[in-house]
Amino acid sequence: RRQALGLPPMTFGMAAYAIVRDTEAEARDELRRITTLSGAPPAGYDNFDQWLSGTQLERELKIAEYSVSNRGLRPDLVGTPEQIAERLVAYEAAGVDLVLLQMSPQAEEMARFAASVIAPARARSLYNYQEDKPPAARG
Repeated sequence: RRQALGLPPMTFGMAAYAIVRDTEAEARDELRRITTLSGAPPAGYDNFDQWLSGTQLERELKIAEYSVSNRGLRPDLVGTPEQIAERLVAYEAAGVDLVLLQMSPQAEEMARFAASVIAPARARSLYNYQEDKPPAARG
């Protein structure tokens, strides 16, 4: 419909938390580490019980699920570089033009992501990467 109106294609973005490790087991271990709480929940979860008591959820919502949702882990960018590259290609095929990534520690993990996911994917031309064009002009 946008094309018929002479408008550019819509662009879509997604925020995600990524965990890249050499093996899937290492990545899943890190996921468990950051979503498992021992003892009392930290201050960031102060309103969890209040929020949960005010909902009409039909199932029990666990703190780990709350953490996954709030951290941007739903896109499941957790795994080996190859697994994450495959997921990103699938998101791109579905129409996602931009991915905003969060990692921790940010600088070290972004360097790992760039070296182990982006560089090999570019070398294999997995992504429709066009640095010189804004997302709406990429095709």
